[in-house]
Amino acid sequence: MVEKEEGGPGGISEEEAAQYDRQIRLWGLEAQKRLRASRVLLVGMKGLGAEVAKNLILAGVKGLTMLDHQQVSQEDTRAQFLIPVGSLGRNRAEASLERAQNLNPMVDVKADAESVESKPEEFFTQFDAVCLTCCSRDVMVKIDQICHKNSVKFFTGDVFGYHGYMFADLGEHEFVEEKTKVAKVSPGVEDGPDTKKAKLDSSETTMVKKRVVFCPLKEALAVDWSGEKAKAALKRTAPDYFLLQVLLKFRTDNGRDPSPQNYAEDSKLLLQIRRDVLEALGVGADLLPDEFVSYCFSEMAPVCAVVGGVLGQEVVKALSQRDPPHNNFFFFDGIKGNGIVECLGPS
Repeated sequence: MVEKEEGGPGGISEEEAAQYDRQIRLWGLEAQKRLRASRVLLVGMKGLGAEVAKNLILAGVKGLTMLDHQQVSQEDTRAQFLIPVGSLGRNRAEASLERAQNLNPMVDVKADAESVESKPEEFFTQFDAVCLTCCSRDVMVKIDQICHKNSVKFFTGDVFGYHGYMFADLGEHEFVEEKTKVAKVSPGVEDGPDTKKAKLDSSETTMVKKRVVFCPLKEALAVDWSGEKAKAALKRTAPDYFLLQVLLKFRTDNGRDPSPQNYAEDSKLLLQIRRDVLEALGVGADLLPDEFVSYCFSEMAPVCAVVGGVLGQEVVKALSQRDPPHNNFFFFDGIKGNGIVECLGPS
């Protein structure tokens, strides 16, 4: 039973203990306390942003600020379940506020209708974690540098049609991992099936402290593929990494993502950008066959659910300092129905 604690930082009341009972049993009281004391900034309230918001609010962070300067469009109604019917033209963050707050009254949920680009550096340092969606490459790199310098956990992610990704920069991150103790066998006992079973069936666990270092997003996106070692690694690298580079370049050049309304024109642009981007990276254009353009338009709600689930989980793990984080990319391919974790950056 969790005792009532009040007044202390991250204290858990009886009401909170009842609300988060299952989570406390899963990852422990200390992890829930750290989560309950954390404030998160979430930028971009499209389909993926709605999934991440829902997961963090239900997990029980102290506060969540949803930042988005865009208005609700017809396309937002496909995957954004926090926006009520009849909200076209309203600010996306403000339109999402009521339903988001209703998910968990214990969390302080706020809406900010300003642009992320208008925010000063000190704005981001008031949060324990910053999670970006729908942002340009330059904005992501700039805010990651601010977070990296100020020890704020940084995440970014997006969904493009059937494809989605997330990236994390946790700086120097310490966490604990639960490990099963190996049962000691008494001297003189013969080694056999029963002995091995006894070792494996041990129910005793111990918490092991670990540390991992992350690289900034700028370095992760600027991998040099010209060396022999890099060329060998290229064969094992998911093509989604290069697809991400193409889509971020499209967003930078056009100020938007590929649109179903401009399918023919945007498809031609994507093929051109693919050639330019892959050539600049020093890899062959055959890494992304021409048909890739058919699968990266709009936001697919099921892909938002998968990527939003992973992204929300990683934010929770980072804030609670419990369990090994994904270092540093997660890519999801909705065509194949599988996801992969890639660690990419300076060799």
